[in-house]
Amino acid sequence: MKIKIAQFGLGPIGVETLKLAATKPWAQIVGGVDIDPAKIGRSLTEVTGIKGLEKVRVYSSFAELAKKTKPHVVLHTAVSRTKTAFPQIEPMIKAGVSVVSSCEELLFPQLREPALAKKIDALCRKHKARVLGTGVNPGFVMDTLAVCLTGVCRTVESIEIERVVNASLRRMPLQKKIGSGLPPDEFRRLFRENKMGHVGLVESISLIAHCLNWKIGKIKETCEPVIADHNIKTEFLEVKKGLTCGIHHRAEANDGKKTLVLDLKMYLDAKDPRDAVKIIGDPPIDSIIRGGVHGDRATVAALVNAVPNVLRAQYGMLLMTDIAVPRVG
Repeated sequence: MKIKIAQFGLGPIGVETLKLAATKPWAQIVGGVDIDPAKIGRSLTEVTGIKGLEKVRVYSSFAELAKKTKPHVVLHTAVSRTKTAFPQIEPMIKAGVSVVSSCEELLFPQLREPALAKKIDALCRKHKARVLGTGVNPGFVMDTLAVCLTGVCRTVESIEIERVVNASLRRMPLQKKIGSGLPPDEFRRLFRENKMGHVGLVESISLIAHCLNWKIGKIKETCEPVIADHNIKTEFLEVKKGLTCGIHHRAEANDGKKTLVLDLKMYLDAKDPRDAVKIIGDPPIDSIIRGGVHGDRATVAALVNAVPNVLRAQYGMLLMTDIAVPRVG
């Protein structure tokens, strides 16, 4: 039987996620949800360009979609915070529909929203559903990959993860989210107000610590703007020399002896992009992915590839380490 899939959120990532899902022989696309009045009521073929979905509609809410059909899984690509995501996914859970979400905080909601994480888990168990937060970062390169690599270590003393991203190659919303074109002090203010920057770094460090059973104390987190040292022009915007062109985001934690360090540099025209995991242990591991993993394309793949594994997992609020090893499917 094919897995019935609906897409919640038809922005750039949502559309690309749906396009990939539509290529899978095990998937049947049954609907989409978006708040944009220009999309509601139209066919998914009109909205996405995917042939064969002329009779599949975009609805204004999951409740409206559920009147017509019941998916097995909803691919949720709408928000970054657990508090904002919960009212969107609660009706899905209560309908017995599983959710695979790109919401960054849902990678490890126990960190910022422990009570809400317990509520989601209880609802999932009651209504026989599952919720998973995933993506490329958070979701893989700065957390799940590192946990997997420790599987061949006898002991681990410290883990250092570095990600350098050339944001000039990424989508416009991300280029704006990292503060491109803002005065540095304006970026700092907006970051303090949770309106700018990357979301999920502390969730990644928490997931690793949880999986290794390291009882870390307070996580030290810093995020500073990267200042353009030359005029930069991308497909979407221009940044003058001296203005913000990205971020240097860092998180550190330890359990008294063992140390975790996550270092993210994401800025326009970044040189030598890469994803690196360095494990001090027995045996030591020094792994580098030259060029780095393309965030937008990989996030879409992470969401879609997780679907079969999620449906085979236990009911509840799942972590990436609760499902089978990620793989293309």
